[in-house]
Amino acid sequence: MVESRDGIIGGAKPQPSPSIWLVEFQAILQGAVGGFLFGIPLLYTVEVWAIGAATGPRWLLTVLATTLLGVGLLTQVEGFRQSLRLHPVEALLESIEAVAIGVVCAALSLVLLRRITLATPLAEILGKVVFEAVPFALGVALARSTLHGKQGRNRRTTVPLARRLASPTLANLRDALIDFDAALIGAVLIAFSIAPTEEVPLLAASLPPLWLLLVMGASLGLSYAIVFASGFTDRAERRQRGLLFSPITETLVAYLVALLASMAMLVLFQQLNPSDPWSEWLSNVLVLGLPASIGGAAGRILI
Repeated sequence: MVESRDGIIGGAKPQPSPSIWLVEFQAILQGAVGGFLFGIPLLYTVEVWAIGAATGPRWLLTVLATTLLGVGLLTQVEGFRQSLRLHPVEALLESIEAVAIGVVCAALSLVLLRRITLATPLAEILGKVVFEAVPFALGVALARSTLHGKQGRNRRTTVPLARRLASPTLANLRDALIDFDAALIGAVLIAFSIAPTEEVPLLAASLPPLWLLLVMGASLGLSYAIVFASGFTDRAERRQRGLLFSPITETLVAYLVALLASMAMLVLFQQLNPSDPWSEWLSNVLVLGLPASIGGAAGRILI
């Protein structure tokens, strides 16, 4: 190997080190992804909203301290950053950061679902956010071990199908079909336990039509962030699939898969009937589509 005057070894250009702010942003994003996976099911639970609204400040501090203790124990062995060795002070700071990420994610989700509005009393806001933040914070602390399982692991393929799809174009099509299968599995795993609950029609009935556009935007944004911005997958490898399977196209198609899966689950549990108006169908499907799209995105990076 010959080193040139520019410091290039063997003709290969040195890879620029990523900005510390980009690394920090990606670590926080990865923690938030883990938080949403664990926090979404409890977010659709009316009992938690009621308990949070009726709980006093002392008990809320106890819940927050217990959450910090649990997250601290998890951070000793897991955490959401890539560091495998941590000083005790760094572990404490990462635990506080994980709880803070959980609180912010829970608060934003409650605003998105209009469980917190400008008319909500401050005590009720604090109660709802603290209780909903518990699973979010635990999910943040488990993000690294939960979402890095796929790296270095090859997918299983059935031999006849692999032979038929041997060309590069058809191989891309095969990868896309596998991704959409994974999106469907992930959507069902996360949303199946939410679909039969009363919270879905309750939330759908409380959201104005224009607010549903915000729910759609949040679903698409979270799905894109989980797969293409969090650093859990190889972005370059996914972008080599051509224009038809660009990140935006893949995100839109995966969201459509999540919506179809949501509609099928709501019909299966008789939450929607043919006699219901189309607006009720649309609002219910979009509300359930939020956790389904998050589950679908997680499925595409895990399966």
